[in-house]
Amino acid sequence: MQKLIDLYTEWRGAEPANVQQIPGGGSNRTYFRLTDQQGQSVIGVIGTSRDEDHAFIYLTKHFSRLQMPVPKILAASDDQLRYLQTDLGSMSLFDAIRGGREAGGRYTLKEQELLRRTIRELPKMQIQGARDLEFVNCYPQAEFDVDSVLFDLNYFKYCFLKATEIDFHELKLEADFRLMAKDLTSEQSDSFLYRDFQARNVMLDHDGNPWFIDYQGGRKGPYYYDVASFLWQASAKYPHKLRRELVYEYYNSLKNYIEVPTVRHFVNRLSLFVLFRTLQVLGAYGFRGYFEQKKHFIESIPPAIQNLRELLASSTPWHYPYLMEILQKLTELPQFQQIETVASRADGYKTTDLNPYKAHPQDGPATFSKYDAQGPLVVKVFSFSYRNGIPEDESGNGGGYVFDCRSTHNPGRYEPYKKLTGLDEPVIRFLEDDGEILTFLDSVYKLADAHVRRYIQRGFTSLMFSFGCTGGQHRSVYSAQHLAEHIHEKFGIEVRVEHREQKIKQTFEAKKI
Repeated sequence: MQKLIDLYTEWRGAEPANVQQIPGGGSNRTYFRLTDQQGQSVIGVIGTSRDEDHAFIYLTKHFSRLQMPVPKILAASDDQLRYLQTDLGSMSLFDAIRGGREAGGRYTLKEQELLRRTIRELPKMQIQGARDLEFVNCYPQAEFDVDSVLFDLNYFKYCFLKATEIDFHELKLEADFRLMAKDLTSEQSDSFLYRDFQARNVMLDHDGNPWFIDYQGGRKGPYYYDVASFLWQASAKYPHKLRRELVYEYYNSLKNYIEVPTVRHFVNRLSLFVLFRTLQVLGAYGFRGYFEQKKHFIESIPPAIQNLRELLASSTPWHYPYLMEILQKLTELPQFQQIETVASRADGYKTTDLNPYKAHPQDGPATFSKYDAQGPLVVKVFSFSYRNGIPEDESGNGGGYVFDCRSTHNPGRYEPYKKLTGLDEPVIRFLEDDGEILTFLDSVYKLADAHVRRYIQRGFTSLMFSFGCTGGQHRSVYSAQHLAEHIHEKFGIEVRVEHREQKIKQTFEAKKI
């Protein structure tokens, strides 16, 4: 630690005012936040592998020259076991989407947008970042090849599969491993393979823009691997629909940098890499969890097994029969039959079983509004004059329906009705004899009935309808009054009607059940 402080002092010209150790990732490197007297901070790193640290420093300098969203290296010791880099803050993508993850995959629109921003940036780093990159500096090897595939597959075999005590024929399994390795490396690739592209390794700035870290294990290799690593991250529990949308987000972004393969070819290759990545992470979870007893990795095993279960159930024609047989047995083990309950979100959004929508199974669970299941519903109906503006919604929901009655026949143009309103019998007779307002309201009732019914089902508390006409006196008053009476009669809920320009208010109380 003192040597890191000395490095900071040499670079900054003064000792740090504060040094705080911060959580690291899955590596053996130690991280510190060093802050000066003005509150400006940098990140200090103490490594244990010179080759690994050299790879990170080289790659960071290379990506920085290409203006990639990565930290900058500010200073490094001669042996490169200690270095300083810019502080990207404390908000990772993993933390930013925690609510959706903990709610079993119910991601808000904001969380989904963060994922889209991130996946769109990945091709730039993979393709553009590979230009003039000297892969000989990568660690622990320069290229994704058969040997590295077999290493990961055997990692899975020895650190996870054997720990489950499943009996298997090692030579048969090895034959399928070699066939898979051949298939995975069958296409030439000149892109940069990030290797550990996951939400924990993406930092977000104040505007939600992604910045990438922990790519020191990267090498020359196929871009499919990173997509599989990111979107099939075990603990993320991305719904199938969201995952599919993010795959196409990536595919369309990739078009900006290279001539892309056909969609069918892309999806087939991606499926193969998803299977491989799933086995690779299970090996890592087995080692870090079963042997090193790290809680996070132990907790990640059931969702990773679920990913594997879904892969085996897909229509992909796998050509590794013995491997598939063993994997099927693996997913059927009693210790992996965990049934997870969906948790409530901690950010104010609710999850509920009172869901009136029947979604396709591929869409996964939905995120529900914080207004769900609050009930009971109160409907507010207004009449108004357009000359005085549309009524404001005091509930904070931004308002609801606004209907323009000015296309219908106006009683106010005739002398007998000028001092009357839409609540008076002569005006009611005029409008109903004419008939236009009745046709108009028939359409309104259909919209209103569907909306009220759904809001009752979801347990919402507020819905607003407004009717406007020229003076807010005849047509709008008639329409608002009749809709209020219609809703109260049909649904028995509380309805409040206000004829704003006439300064008349009335409440229809909810009927007792």
